[in-house]
Parts: sequence; structure tokens; C-alpha cells
Amino acid sequence: MSFFDWLPFGKKKKESIDPELARQMLTDRYNSFRMLIQANTRMHEYVAELEEALRGYTPYGMHYVRAQCTRISVSTYQMIKYLNELKPDGYLKLYDRFEEIQERIAEHIEPVQLTGEGDLVLNLNDVGREQIDLCGPKMALLGEAGAKLDLNIPPGFVVSTAAFNLFMNSGGLQKEIDRRIQSTDLNDRNEIFQLSSAVMGLILETELPEELSDAILDAYDTLCAELGREVNLAVRSSALGEDLEGAAFAGQYRSILNVGRASLTDAVKEVMASKYSLQAMAYRNNRGLRDEDMAMSVGCIEMIHASSSGVAYSRSPVNVRDRNVNIYSVWGLPKAVVDGSAETDEFIVSRGNPAQVLRTEIAEKNSRFVCDTAEGVCATVQLGEEAFQPSLSEDQALLVSETVIQLEDFFGIPQDIEWTFTDDGTFVLLQCRPLLLIENDNEEHAFGDPDLPAPLLSGGKTASPGVGIGPVFAIRKSADKLSFPDGGVMVLKQALPNRAALLDRCSAVITEQGGLAGHLANVAREFGVPALFGVKDALEKLESGQIVTVDADGHAVYSGSMDSLVTEKPRKRLMKGSPVQASLRKAARYIVRLNLTDSDSPDFRPSKCRTYHDIMRFCHEMAVREMFGFGISDEHIAAASRQLVCNVPRQFWILDLGNGVSDESEINQKCVFMEHVRSIPMRALWAGMQAVVWDGPPAIHGKGLMSVMFEATMNPNLNVASRSSYTQKNYFMISENYCCLQSRFGFHFCSVESLVGERTVENYASFQFKGGAANPERRILRARFIGEILEELDFRVRIREDNLNARLEGLDRQDMEYHLKVLGYLITHTRQLDMIMTSPKQVETYRQRFFNDFKRFEVKDEVSET
Repeated sequence: MSFFDWLPFGKKKKESIDPELARQMLTDRYNSFRMLIQANTRMHEYVAELEEALRGYTPYGMHYVRAQCTRISVSTYQMIKYLNELKPDGYLKLYDRFEEIQERIAEHIEPVQLTGEGDLVLNLNDVGREQIDLCGPKMALLGEAGAKLDLNIPPGFVVSTAAFNLFMNSGGLQKEIDRRIQSTDLNDRNEIFQLSSAVMGLILETELPEELSDAILDAYDTLCAELGREVNLAVRSSALGEDLEGAAFAGQYRSILNVGRASLTDAVKEVMASKYSLQAMAYRNNRGLRDEDMAMSVGCIEMIHASSSGVAYSRSPVNVRDRNVNIYSVWGLPKAVVDGSAETDEFIVSRGNPAQVLRTEIAEKNSRFVCDTAEGVCATVQLGEEAFQPSLSEDQALLVSETVIQLEDFFGIPQDIEWTFTDDGTFVLLQCRPLLLIENDNEEHAFGDPDLPAPLLSGGKTASPGVGIGPVFAIRKSADKLSFPDGGVMVLKQALPNRAALLDRCSAVITEQGGLAGHLANVAREFGVPALFGVKDALEKLESGQIVTVDADGHAVYSGSMDSLVTEKPRKRLMKGSPVQASLRKAARYIVRLNLTDSDSPDFRPSKCRTYHDIMRFCHEMAVREMFGFGISDEHIAAASRQLVCNVPRQFWILDLGNGVSDESEINQKCVFMEHVRSIPMRALWAGMQAVVWDGPPAIHGKGLMSVMFEATMNPNLNVASRSSYTQKNYFMISENYCCLQSRFGFHFCSVESLVGERTVENYASFQFKGGAANPERRILRARFIGEILEELDFRVRIREDNLNARLEGLDRQDMEYHLKVLGYLITHTRQLDMIMTSPKQVETYRQRFFNDFKRFEVKDEVSET
């Protein structure tokens, strides 16, 4: 010992390090690293789901958007947390960036706060399109048609969306509803059924604020005073988003007819509650409409005592090329037309000058709906010859046709109107909205085709065009809806509007009653579900579970699957252009985009993270550096590691992070035999490294494989990647399911990181390769050569100069082991290949040899110890 070592400033003796303590330190760090990697894997999965949702092929609501953004946010936060555990408080600035990004996302996905501002009640005569936010499209368009076109509309008033918001804010009602929605799986039929029932009950049990109740009754009294008589009202929904082009909400909300003053406030509340009916919630979810955007206003208009009523389309609803007006009518109120509960008369009117009634089909109308003497409506038996008489005269049909064309010209788009004639023959417009037009390419395609078998059923009318195949499922009562199978053919007695809640699960619809003008037909056309209505005896002749083909265009139902009828159509992007998709797209700007692409750039730092993806990329990169740079002394690493006994002394070292080595190996504290290694990915990697002896490339000295590996790994002058003794050796860091190899082979540096277990979604392998002994051009060519091989094996590859990065994920254990064997093989057999990269012939020879050798890995084999 030197004299100076005794002095206070002299050389101090190194303290011995407890190997067990060193191993525990590394294990703790590995656990933080492992948790970060798991959070990273989950985030990749969530982002992939989000990107698929953005394509818009499957329906989802704001519940999904908020839940998915929350999952991604939680995973991002966890990555930041675990990174700061790897390097205590070393990356605290990431928390600030995380909060800023989270606030940006929240701006687009948080529910809109209801303000309750605006007039609570408005006179229908004062309403037009400029009041659409207060009155909803249904009442706004009706009011405008009356004022601007001087059409006869019922007198009445509108309970505004401001009134709805005031009510929903009272007593925290909306917050409680939002909480219940957020905690419900909207893809679970039982849960959404229970949610709908509970929420509607909650609304109906809540008292209207006194000022709102007074405003509604005052409006009623004023209306009666103006008319000089007491009137009963039709209380109808007019929600925001209802009756707009492509989203009619036909029949999804309540309408309560013939309501007197005593029942008026309860009726208004019941219509408001119908915002959360099962069919309305399903419709919003399937159309990508946000719950918070659908504030409900309520139209209260005079109940018209109708002689005949119906629906008219300014063009054919099932064929965009047919410009004739289609009119559907019945005796009495239009209820039987819109709810599909009865047969209707049909009139086809041309647009010529003069217009003509081209075709008339008169149905047997066995009953009519009329106003009850007190409140409500009732169906009366149709007596005598009137049941077979047309419900419209030719002049009345021409007047309806003229009106619907006038409305189309005024609003600029095809129209769907509801109307009535009073007992004295006065025409009254009840509703007008945009008409959804269907491009039908199969109009004449198969009816009467001699190559097809005889149909089980024939006849009926095309309510929605197309062909659907699936098992028959009859719905006779509401409870049957809970058991409806995905892809089923829904068979109904009547085309009731509330059955629309199942359309997203249907392959087709068959009804015994109902027509093209019914609400169910409207929604079926919106959703692109083939529907054949008016098929006699369908419930009796079709057996439950029987596979049938419904040819709505050919008016036929066939037994079995008639594949020849099905034409391939592009998948319908249900969410395209919807408010929910727009919210998700805006939020995704701060989630999906990747700005930090170059880890060597000076901009690769927390302050430059502008999205969650940036944070994820930064955390993963820094975690690898912190984990494998360790941030602790080489002495701790040396104390914690043990040498792998193989043919080259001191070549490979193992850091066991937990269950990577069997207990038997504890007998020898310095060495590990391959037979004791339990790590699944290490054993696969080692098998690939040892499977085929390396012959050595051209222009390399003649030493054998092991001697070359020994020289390359033991000569510190060859190490250009790091000054650490850790990277001057070859280290396996392992657990039972994890492996990270950092090594020098020949004149290049490589690393492999992999997680392999039974959870396929978490499995991955990443590979980094760089360096070489040749000039830069040849090193770059070698990186490209390896990259092309890996791309053929489904790796995602990124190459910059001679630096190659590849990643593979989401395969099962056996496939992961195969790909790790390939990586092990490439580590061994691409050494010094840069020397021959300018010789295409030699390159192709090696390529063929490599792929031939890979074939041996396709057979499940035991990993060799040698």
C-alpha cells in the first residue's frame, strides 16, 4: 500500500458490494421498467382501437370517446410515474406537459354545461330557422313553413331547450344522469335497458321548476284566449339534431296526443324523458350523436281532428332516380302511418305540368285513430264500404303533392312531410323534414330468377333496399329484444318505431304490417338495413333460428343462404361526419400524432412533447437508456451478474431480475449454465445464435466462430458505442418472460429486448443494430439488407444511416419464439457482412442461405445448451 493512501486525501479503498443487495437494486429498477413497458403496451393497444374508431365503421358514443381517452391518459401518466422511479425525480417536467395536453383534450370531450339561458316558451308563429337552437329543427322548420310560405299550420307554442336545460340542471339531475351513463357499458343490452328505465324514471319523478311550470301553463292559457276556446294539444318532441338531413330520429322520441291543461306539464316532462328511451339512446350511439348536443324542446300544438292524414315524400325514398311524389294516407289521425300499425293507401303523383296521379293502391283500412272525448286517442272500427274507399280524393292527393314540392323548392332538399285534412277539407301541415334518399342499384335484380328456388314468402314492399342473410328471430313482446342475436333477421307483426333500437344488430327486417312511410322504415333506410314490409303470415311461416335470405328488392324470402343475391358493397362508415367522431378526431390530435421522431435530436426533450404519443415515445426511449445505462456503478452490475458458462470464457453475463434462472443455479454464485436459464425469450434467442455455426464472411481471418466472438467482445478498442464496461461485455438481463441483450458482435453493436408470455397482446420483440468494420456505404447497405429480411417476417423496420430499429408485437408465444430465433441467427451471421454488400451475387447467396436456415426454426425444438 502506498504511503499516500493513508492521507485524508489519498486513495480510498473501494467498499465491497453485497451481491444480493445489488441484485435487489437492479430488480427494483427492472420492476419499474417492466411496469412502464406494460403501460406502453396498453397504450399502443388503446391508440390502435382509437385509430380504428376514427375510421367510422362501427358505432360508438361519447361514453366510448371519454372512456378511451381516459384509458390512454392513465397509461401515459403511469409511464411518466415509472420513468421517474427509474431515475428519481429526473423527469418531473413531463407531468407539466401531461397536464397541458390533458386540458387540451378535455376541451373537446367534456360534456357541455347546460346554461338554461333563453326564453322558456316561444309562440310557434314567432319561430323560424334562426330559433333552431331554442326550438329544435322540427318546430323551427314548421314555424318557418307557416310564416314564409303561408301554409296552414296548427297554432301552438314551444317549450324551449333553455327550459329543458333549466329542468335538467335542477337538483343536479343532469350530473346524476351523466354519471350513470358513464358507468354503463352501452354495448351491453341488459345494462342499457336498465339504464334507460332508471333515467326515465328519475326524470319523471323530478318536479319541474315552478317558474317553468308556470310559463307552460301561462302559454296554454294565452293560446286558448287567442283562439277563443279551450283546446287539447299534441305534445311533440323537437330535440336538437332531430329532423335534420341524415338523422331524422324518426319515432325515437315520444309524442303524446290530445293532451288537456291538467296533464300538460306531465306530458311535457314525459317527452323530455323520452330523450333517454332505449331506442333514442341506441340511435344516438349508432349515429355518433353526442348526448349533450341533444337538448330537448317540446312542441305543444293544437290537436287537429282529422278526416284523413298521412305522410308524403317529394321523391321515392328507396330509389334516388325516381322523382315522383309518394303519398301514404289513412282515415283519421296519421298515427297508423308513422307507427307502422296498419296498411295505408298509396298514391304516386308525377311532377309534370299538370301533375297527374300515376298509380293508386287502396288498402283495406280496418280501423282509424281519432281523438278521444277527454284526452288521448283511440282506434275505432271502420264500418261498411268506407274501409275500402280511398282516404284521399284525387284533388287532395294533388294538393299534398304540390305542397311537398313547394317545400322542397323552398328548403332546397327533398322533403318528408306529415299532414292532415280536417273534416271540412282544410289542409294542415304538421311536420316537414329532409328526406333521406337511397341509391338502389338492385331494383330489378332477382325477382323471378329461374336459377333460384321457390321462395318461402313473397310479396310485401321494399321499405329499405338490399339483401340480408341471417337466423330468424321473431319479436312478439318487448322482453324479446334482450335476446336478439347479432346478425339476426327481425320478424315483426307491426313495424313499431321502438324496434329501431335493434337495427344495428340486424341483417334484415320483415314485418307483416307497415309501409314505407313508417318511422321504422325511415330508420332502416338510414342504417342501410334491408327491410321488407307487409309480408303476410311471416310470423307463422318462419321458424326461429332458421337461416333465411331476405331479398327486399325482389320482394322475397328464401330458405338458406342465397349468396348469389348478395352483391359486395363497401362498408358503410356510420360515424362519418358525426359530432361524436368530430369530437374524437379533435381529441386525437393531442393523442395520436408523433412529433418526437429522432431520439438523437436536441428537440428530443419533455418541453417538446405536444401529444400523449410524444410522451410515450420519450418515456420509452429514456426508460431503455436509464435501465441499460443503469445510473449506478459498474461494480454494482458486476456484483449482481453471473457469467454464462459457454465455450468462450467471460463472454456472456446474466443479470437475473426475477425467476430468470432456476434455483439450482444458486449453488454456484459466480456462474450460470444454460440448462438453468428459465427465461423464455433468452432461450429462444440463444437457440437462434447457436443453431448454425458461423463460417465467417469473406475477407475475415480464419479463426473459428467462438474465437472471433471472443476477440470482438473482449477488445475494448472495437467498442464505439459506449465507454461503459457494461457494453464492452455481452449482458443478458432476464426474468422468466423478459430478456434484454446488449452486446458487441464482431464490429457491430446490437440489442434485443423482448417480452414473451401467455398474454399475446403484451408480447413484443425489438431489435437494434448498428456499426461495422467497412466504410459507411457498405454498413448502410448491410442495415438495409437486414431490414428487408425482417420486413418479410412482419417486423416494422426503421433505418437511419447504418442504424436499424425493428419491432414486432402481438404474436402468440410460439410465433414470438420463432422470430427471436431468427434475431439470434442474424446477430451471429450478419457479422462483417458489410464487407460484401457491393456484390449483388454474394448478397443474394446469403439471403437464400438465411431463409433456408430459418426453416429449421419452424419446427418446435428444445433450446440447445451449447
